[in-house]
Amino acid sequence: MKERNDIGSFDAILDEKYGKMGTPERDEFHREAYAYCVGQIISEARKQEKMTQSELAERVGTNKTYISRIEKGVIEPGVGLFFRIIDALGLKIEIVKPVL
Repeated sequence: MKERNDIGSFDAILDEKYGKMGTPERDEFHREAYAYCVGQIISEARKQEKMTQSELAERVGTNKTYISRIEKGVIEPGVGLFFRIIDALGLKIEIVKPVL
């Protein structure tokens, strides 16, 4: 099998684009990426439940615009609202200690 020299590591790409791990730029990228992923999980779960953003907002005590911004990863909900969203969508959170 021929070795490919044009493939780099994902970490190297992130290092080049956002700085090394631990830099403010890389930390900000990580926060934004995490918020986006959480938003996508909420969006997909809401759609599976055949629920509109307005319906979810009503169930958790906020408005449609706020739910939309969460799903787009623009903002992160506070812990209380996050747990209300998870509950309204019939999801479960497990807190586990990572295996090292």
